[in-house]
Parts: sequence; structure tokens; C-alpha cells
Amino acid sequence: VTTIHDVSFFVGPEWFKPKDRMMLQGSIPSSVRRARAVIAVSETTKREIEQFIPGSLQKTFVTYNAVGEGINPHPIEEARRLVEEAGIKGPYVLTAGTRWPRKNMELAIDAVDLLPDSFPHKLIVTGKPGWGSQRHGHRTHATGYVSDELLTALYQCADAYLCPSRHEGFGIPLLEAFLCECPVICSQGGALPEVAGDAARVVESWAPEDWALELGALLASPDQRRALVSRGKERLKDFSWTDTAQKTLAVYRSVAQLT
Repeated sequence: VTTIHDVSFFVGPEWFKPKDRMMLQGSIPSSVRRARAVIAVSETTKREIEQFIPGSLQKTFVTYNAVGEGINPHPIEEARRLVEEAGIKGPYVLTAGTRWPRKNMELAIDAVDLLPDSFPHKLIVTGKPGWGSQRHGHRTHATGYVSDELLTALYQCADAYLCPSRHEGFGIPLLEAFLCECPVICSQGGALPEVAGDAARVVESWAPEDWALELGALLASPDQRRALVSRGKERLKDFSWTDTAQKTLAVYRSVAQLT
């Protein structure tokens, strides 16, 4: 059995270094051919695996991911203290992830820079450096990699979480934001709309101007933010590591019966 989290190296090969792309495009199909069953982490990923790797047909099963165990919301005053101790003051929106080209963080940077002056928000960018170009806007505050404790607090105190990724096989940060009661705006990249359901604003455009308009409208409406938080709590109930484990075990058992 092999588990595949995404095939973005086929969807957008330009997002990868040539060496990494060649290795993934060679080794993953080979692994699929040898496997008796393939586990995908979303229906989107299942469709893409079957599209790009025909040998996966009739033997690919979906088991969703769930929220990471390291994200445990703090009492709100404790969250605010942690954020202030990290040198972050004033209102902000958040984006997180290793800064690879696929993560498309420059879209979030440009969108926040385009906000009207009536919104004093900064953009907090967390995550490992990754590779590729990464500019900083006049509102950007880059923290680098942070602990789960601080990341949780950053979600909790943010007025919105931005996920502009070009492609995701699942999108665990969306669930992390839901857990921390942070409103989410995400792209249409890969499985993000599937995971978001009705609990996030999904922006179909890749234009920073459209993202700025969407973000400004959300920041200007406490009612809309509360509605997204409420729907996020409900959406989170659809994802459970217990359910993931049970479905994964069922796939392994079915393969064991064939051997």
C-alpha cells in the first residue's frame, strides 16, 4: 500500500526544482505500479492520481487528513501574550507554510499591500524559507519557522487566515484555522475548496486586486467573520484521525486478504 498526498509535481511541474521533479515523476508512478492499493488524502487527489498515473485506476481509496495534534487553542489572553512576546502588535492577517513557489505567498503579500489605509493590518508570514524568490511588502512581517504553541496563538489572534496556494492535496492549515476560530480565505488550488466546504471564502481569481477586495470586505464585517468561524467549527467535525485510521486499516486489511 502506498499513500500519496498530492501529485502537484505533475499538475504544476514548474513549481519544483528540476532534480526534485524528475525524481518524483519517476518514483511515484513506479510505487503506484507495485502497490496493490493506493491511498489518497482527498477526492481531488484521487482524481489527479488517476489522471496522471493510469495504473492507479480501480485501486485508489480516499482517507482524509485531520487537524494536527500540535494545534491546541490557548485561553485568548494567553494567546495575545504569546503574540505580543513575539514582537507582533496591532491587527494582522496570517499566512503560513514553507515558502515554495507552489504556496504562492506573494499573492497574499500583494493583496494585503493593496488594502486601503483604513485597514491598518499587517501580514504575518510564518514558515521555513524554502526556495525561490520571496519579496516582502510594506506590510509584511516574516517570523520564520515558529513553534506549534506560537502558531496556535497566531491563528487565534488573526483577523483572517489567507491560503493562496496554487495547489494542495488536502490543506491541513484550513482545519487548524477552523479550530482556532480564525476566518479563512483560500484559493481554488487543488483540494482546498473540497476541504473548505462552506466554511471559507474561496477566491477563484489569482489577481491580488480581487483578493484585496475579498479580504477588505471580510475585515469590514464582524458578522461575516463570526459566520465563517461558526461554519468552520461545524466543518471540523467532518475530519477525524480516528476515521482516517479506520479507513486506512480497512484498506490494509483488504490488501492482506489478497496476499
